[in-house]
Amino acid sequence: MSSAIPKLDAPIVLVPGLRGFDTLFNARRPAKDAFPGVRSVLEVAGNTVLTARVSPTASVATRAGELKAYLQNTLGSRPVHLIGHSMGGLDARYMISKLGMDRKVLTLTSVATPHRGTTFADWILSRFARYFCPLLRSLGIPDGGFFDLTTDACQRFNEEVIDAPNVRYAAVAGVCETPWLGAEWAFSSRIVGRAEGPNDGVVSVASATWGERTDVWVGDHLNLVNWPNRLMKKAGEWHDRAADYGRLLDQFAPRER
Repeated sequence: MSSAIPKLDAPIVLVPGLRGFDTLFNARRPAKDAFPGVRSVLEVAGNTVLTARVSPTASVATRAGELKAYLQNTLGSRPVHLIGHSMGGLDARYMISKLGMDRKVLTLTSVATPHRGTTFADWILSRFARYFCPLLRSLGIPDGGFFDLTTDACQRFNEEVIDAPNVRYAAVAGVCETPWLGAEWAFSSRIVGRAEGPNDGVVSVASATWGERTDVWVGDHLNLVNWPNRLMKKAGEWHDRAADYGRLLDQFAPRER
């Protein structure tokens, strides 16, 4: 498997999405990675791979600042390749264009990132924000991240956050339909599907498309970062997505600067 995965000179940093994490712990032992299996497969090929830590529910601007600090504290002035899942792709775009990191970031591959927002965020916030936002704030939990994923917010974001000409951008979108769509995604998928078309349960292909190339994978929003699809596993149709991340690197390896 590793022979098909290129070794990049610069480190690869994985950026989790909303409510994301770098590692879940059980009894102080690592139990689940945000990108399960991806890091180890890329490392076997000789790559240096890190997973960033950012606030789970803070705004894109806040998380972007935290991502910049993480990169500077961990890698200093070294250039990097970024792979951002969901909101993590927006964080990375903001950091590159607004926080002076366009000379440090070589590439950004966004995975299931709602570049144009998601109508499911519109639906949820229009009905329930007045209930859960005061609760989150009373607990000291930021809620800005939820609002930054609406279609209106992302339209403003795209007008203000312009891609850096010296950074290469690519994307992965997901499509998950019956019989592989789990019950946890069925409702949100219908809402997004009616307004935006094919989707991964919460982010449409149209919204996730970005950069010079967009690959479309079969799977729900978490399957795209290698969380297994239980329905596909039961039917013997699931394959480990970690190797697909290795193939994503091929588009950048020949021209890594």
